[in-house]
Amino acid sequence: MDGNNLVRMANRIADFFESLPDRDEALDEVAAHLHKFWDPRMRAEILALADTPASAEMHLLVREALVRHRAQLTPAR
Repeated sequence: MDGNNLVRMANRIADFFESLPDRDEALDEVAAHLHKFWDPRMRAEILALADTPASAEMHLLVREALVRHRAQLTPAR
């Protein structure tokens, strides 16, 4: 899948959860959504993108959620 498209989709998810008053809850919800609804290959790709300059295009909530919940989001091998 196109990395730019993944970032765009993740940013839309973060835009939605950004309205939550509790930032920790928003981070948890972004990660939970990615885990529940994204294919493991998509999660692996967005995690890989988080370690590249492409992360500059990610919503801050996405970047933080990926860092905080990396173990949960990393697909099993």
